[in-house]
Amino acid sequence: MARQWTRRELIQAGGAAIALPLLVPSHALGLGAQPGANDTVRVAIIGLGGRARDIAGTCRATPGIQIVAVCDAFYPRCGAFVKEFAGKGWDAAGKWATYDDFRQMLDKEKLDGVMIETTTHARAWVTIHAMQAGKDVYIEKPMSLTIAEGRAMVRAARKLGRVTQVGTQQRSMPINNWASDLVKNGAIGKVHTVQAHNFCSPDRWAPQPAQPMPQGGRGEWWDTWTNQTEMRPYHPQLHYGWARWWDYDGGGLCFGVTGWGTHAYDQVNRGLGTDETGPIEVLLEEAVKVMGTGRMVKKTVGEESTGGEYHAMAREIVGPRAKVTMTFASGTKLNLHLDNDRGPVLGAIFIGEKGKIDLNRNRLLTNPKDIALSKDNPGPNKKPETQYHIENWIECIKTRKRCNADIEYGQRSTTLCYLVNIVREVGRVGEPLKWDPVAERFTNSDEGNKLLDRPRRKGYELPAVT
Repeated sequence: MARQWTRRELIQAGGAAIALPLLVPSHALGLGAQPGANDTVRVAIIGLGGRARDIAGTCRATPGIQIVAVCDAFYPRCGAFVKEFAGKGWDAAGKWATYDDFRQMLDKEKLDGVMIETTTHARAWVTIHAMQAGKDVYIEKPMSLTIAEGRAMVRAARKLGRVTQVGTQQRSMPINNWASDLVKNGAIGKVHTVQAHNFCSPDRWAPQPAQPMPQGGRGEWWDTWTNQTEMRPYHPQLHYGWARWWDYDGGGLCFGVTGWGTHAYDQVNRGLGTDETGPIEVLLEEAVKVMGTGRMVKKTVGEESTGGEYHAMAREIVGPRAKVTMTFASGTKLNLHLDNDRGPVLGAIFIGEKGKIDLNRNRLLTNPKDIALSKDNPGPNKKPETQYHIENWIECIKTRKRCNADIEYGQRSTTLCYLVNIVREVGRVGEPLKWDPVAERFTNSDEGNKLLDRPRRKGYELPAVT
């Protein structure tokens, strides 16, 4: 144990005592709750769906991180997950502890952090519990189901001093950060317009007869899975297709507002330097219609775009859409008008007084072309795309610095998504809704403000952070 100095000894030591590093943070020494610079970060994954599989595969290729436990409310997933990913030479023990209650896991396991890959409607609840348990968190996007619960997550992170990384991994990709900095630092002059995509909002669940539950769910697992939302009869389209429905996500599928829109709109914030603010006005340009996400016509031969690999996919996607325009305090217009078989899809087109930058995930086109030809352009990714992001989280767990996709940045990009859904729900075509990005409220729409939060089912209230 460290020796405790008495007041008398400090006085007697005089000037020499002043030079001693008496208060050294435990994490700097590799002691206590935080790992030291050379320690392996011990983590658990909560929620073992498709994205968790990608995360586990990336962790396998990432030095400095070790998965030691996994959790899913539907317990049969745990065994299958461990069988697929544990061992195989990349973790020392080759065995992971498995749980269907993440709170038990947080109590029993010696963890530095948790990776929260749950359903969106459970994400805030799990995240705040994990932060209260002293864990740093990697939070899948969108990080919350509502703007209000996202703000509660930010407050908890700041009050508890937790390191947070939201899963918008483009913020850790070298070429995306390089190009975003070009925009922010004036390479194309003052940006007057940003073009991004008109993504699909979620559908509404219609009541369905109960279906047989799958074998293996322990105890009240469906209650746990349902979390804050209305308790409904079990149905596999809820269990496995939750990202499609309003009560569980904000359009979490590909070409959905919170699915791919979170990435695209986060790229907008990164380029404009609006990471800790938001628009001041949101305008619904047209009535919401259920429609395909693209024009469904062939592009002109030779037309350039950074999103070509995604465009054919758009022809099969149908959902509620309507063009939305946002205005920032700088006067910059964010036009969410692009059909999804045009443009960058996972990024945005920045148009300035001196040129244009079309920025997608790991891809870049510029006008003038010389901008992209600069020698300091880092070029395409040299690692799996999420590895950069996980490495940044590991580094920040050790240094206690803000991550590239800190929870405040995640809150602001997620807010853009929910503003789209809210203005479509309110439905006032051609009437600007005034948004206060500091108070995070509308100043002229009580109807819109009612959609900033939702009632939570008893037992699944957000934990009070004291």
